[in-house]
Order: sequence, then C-alpha cells, then structure tokens
Amino acid sequence: MVFFIKAIFATLIVTLLSVGCTPKERYVTVEGYMLGTTFRIVAQTSASQSDIYSQAMHIDSVAKSSMSIFNPNSLISAVNDNRCDTLDIHLLRNMAVAADMHRLSGGAYDITVKPLTEAYGFVAKGRIEHPNIDSLLQFVGFDRFRINGNRVIKEDSRVQFDLNSLAKGYTVDMLADRLEAMGCCNYIVEIGGEIRAAGKNPLNSEWRVGVDTPFEGNQTPGEYQHSVVEISNRALATSGNYRRYHIDNQGNRITHTIDPKTGKSTSSSLLSATVITERCVVADAMATMFMAMGEERAVALAQSLKDKGVEAYFIIADKEGYKTFSTLKTISK
Repeated sequence: MVFFIKAIFATLIVTLLSVGCTPKERYVTVEGYMLGTTFRIVAQTSASQSDIYSQAMHIDSVAKSSMSIFNPNSLISAVNDNRCDTLDIHLLRNMAVAADMHRLSGGAYDITVKPLTEAYGFVAKGRIEHPNIDSLLQFVGFDRFRINGNRVIKEDSRVQFDLNSLAKGYTVDMLADRLEAMGCCNYIVEIGGEIRAAGKNPLNSEWRVGVDTPFEGNQTPGEYQHSVVEISNRALATSGNYRRYHIDNQGNRITHTIDPKTGKSTSSSLLSATVITERCVVADAMATMFMAMGEERAVALAQSLKDKGVEAYFIIADKEGYKTFSTLKTISK
C-alpha cells in the first residue's frame, strides 16, 4: 500500500445509534467546536467526557497556533507576513502532503493560492470585485519557494500559503492519534465533516457515514443524504463547490476552488469528491485535489490509485441530474 507523506467544506454527517454499554468500557459522546466548526467524538473508553474534551481543546489550540490563516498570531500567518521563516513539525508535515498532491495532480493542487483566495473573498478579508489576476499569479506556484531543513525560502516575499485544504484533516488525525494513545480501539472523530474511524460502533459494526447530495442551497449537512459509506480503520473527507461560493457583481458564480495556473475560479461537472484512505490529512487534501482537476482528470487519477490504498466516490452532474463514479468497496443508498 502506498502511503502519501504528505479543500469547502466537507459534506458529511456521522450516523450513529446508541445502545447499551459494554461491561468494562462504555461509549461516550463528546461534542463542541474546533477550528471554527463543530466536532464530534464517539469512543469506547474508560476516560471521562471532560478528559476527552480537554484533549480536544488542547489540540485545537495547537492547530490554530500553527496552521490557521485566520489567526494573525499563528505561525503560518507569521510566515506569510515574513515575520518568521522557520516551520514547526505541523507545517512541515502539511507542506510535505501538499507537495505530494501538487506532483500527483500535475500542479492543479497548490497551497500558494492564498493571494487568489483572499482576493476572491474566501479568507478573512473582504473580496475584491475586479482582482488583478495576472499580477497575483506572479507569486503563486510551488516553484516560488523551497524548504531547506525547517526553513522556508521564498523567491518572492509576497508568496503566501493557505493550508485550509488539509489542516482540518490533519487535526482529525492528531485527535484520533491521541485517542489511540489513550487506549481507544473503537472510535470515530469528526471535525467539520472530515472523519477518521477505527474498530466498531456501538452496534458492533462498521461506522456509517452519510455523503450529502451536492445541490446549491443545501447548507444543512446530513439533511439530504445521497449515499452512505461504511468505514473502519480508515479516514474520509469530502470536498465540493456547492456551499462555499458567491456571485460577483456580474452574476458569475465564484467557487472557492481556484486554478493556480489561470487564477480563475474553477467549475466543472464534478460536484463532490469523497476520498477514503488511511490518514485524514491525505483524504482531505486529495478530495480538494480531485475537485481542482475536474471530472475527466480526476476519474483517470482515481482509477490509477484504487490499488494503492485510495478509494474515491464522485458525484457528477449530468442531464438526468446526477451520476456517480466509485472505487469504494462498500456503499449504499
């Protein structure tokens, strides 16, 4: 199995049923907010809910301090503003994943698009109605920087990084790894729709995850499910363009997926890309990567990866409404 060392928001909801506890350890549910979105943990453990919640809040603080472009005091913000050029272990790991996805996608996936996503209004600042794309493209691209040890060296000081397409999945992995270190064998972790699960659910079967129907206006995760996936000892992430978009003053639909070569908002018949693999950071980045590639290229790449530990499920627009492409082993309506 190939492990890739190494984007909108995912469109999933965990479907769980409560049953009686086991004699030794019971299933507990912990919920709250992380990374500006909701999180949910269901785990069979002897730890208390407050202990697990405290662990989640600690990991939330670590993630925001390192990877959040919305936190002006984070390390990535300092790197973007040229106040620092030293990367911590979290940024190094995420950039390694990003480099893998960049190569795999032929450049369609690129974390240096922050000047573009910012200009289009998908970061904290307000959008520019008529951004100068040609000007911004001068400092977008993986060839505009290199990493030497733990230092990032920019070709141009205006190069900036946006890790939103994989930071959430990485944080899911941190939380899942922490649960395993606490002795949890049966659990599911979900942050804003990105998921990692292990073992069995309270019904002693694989965890069931719903994939939402990707139609415009569907802003309620879980209300309109297109299909259900069963997973265990795997991670899952979905990316789509039907929630994070806006209409510009000329009536054009601007999605958050930006083509790093043209600087333009991308649009294709590929409405939703779900990826299942071992680590959630990889699934998260890869789902965004597939969306950036468009239907034809994404399908071809997914087919080439199906024997390498990567499963994909695409929902595609057609004349009849939707069609699907899948390399998943288990899926139900």
